[in-house]
Amino acid sequence: MKAGNLEVKIFDTRQEMGAKAAETVAAKIRELLKAKEFVNIIFASAPSQNEFLAILSEEKDIAWERINAFHMDEYVGLPADASQNFGYFLKVRLFDKIPLHSIHYLNGNASDIEAECERYSKLLTDFPTDIVCLGIGENCHLAFNDPHVAFFDDPLIVKKVSLDEACRQQQVNDACFISFDEVPQYALTITIPALLKAKYAYAIVPGVKKSEAIQHTIEDEISEAFPSTILRNHPEAILYIDKDSAGRLTQTSSSN
Repeated sequence: MKAGNLEVKIFDTRQEMGAKAAETVAAKIRELLKAKEFVNIIFASAPSQNEFLAILSEEKDIAWERINAFHMDEYVGLPADASQNFGYFLKVRLFDKIPLHSIHYLNGNASDIEAECERYSKLLTDFPTDIVCLGIGENCHLAFNDPHVAFFDDPLIVKKVSLDEACRQQQVNDACFISFDEVPQYALTITIPALLKAKYAYAIVPGVKKSEAIQHTIEDEISEAFPSTILRNHPEAILYIDKDSAGRLTQTSSSN
């Protein structure tokens, strides 16, 4: 399938989806490393990425020591050692498993949040993104750009945002937190224009809980009310979904 520029690949299972996404991303990394000394990649932190990250971490013949890694969002105010921290999520599932050249973490506990946003913005400017590996939220957010703070022409690169109720409830649905009240109200996020400056974008979005978001992403008008619809304008974007997340689409076709 295609939706605008967005290529949509549908798989029978999460495992098949994650494996194919990892294979494609690994191939793109190898291709880019033939042309440049370092490759800069932004990764998403969410259970939706589990299969993809597990398989990517096992890919052979990648010069990981020439990769600069970033992550796209982080809670504000969680203890540094909290398992829900997105930096910790990626550290355990990917960063500790491969010999990266550099890892750049967003610090949601910085004493000066504005300065932290400026610091990370400068890093992203100094190391232009080659690849972004995304998820899509139940409310169609990209990173923590929930609809009320998702601006397609955002002048900022990184900013502090409030999280809407749907986003906070998703964190409970994903078993990241026991209750809604435990989910932080604020986070740091890379903005939508900054995410989509990546030359290549790969969105990995399995599961029935994401089926409504996928329907909006593919079938609704491109709008900040459904932030993920903007992926249809990216010249080099692929969306990987499974049969569960594709369940609400009016037209589907398996793609390998």
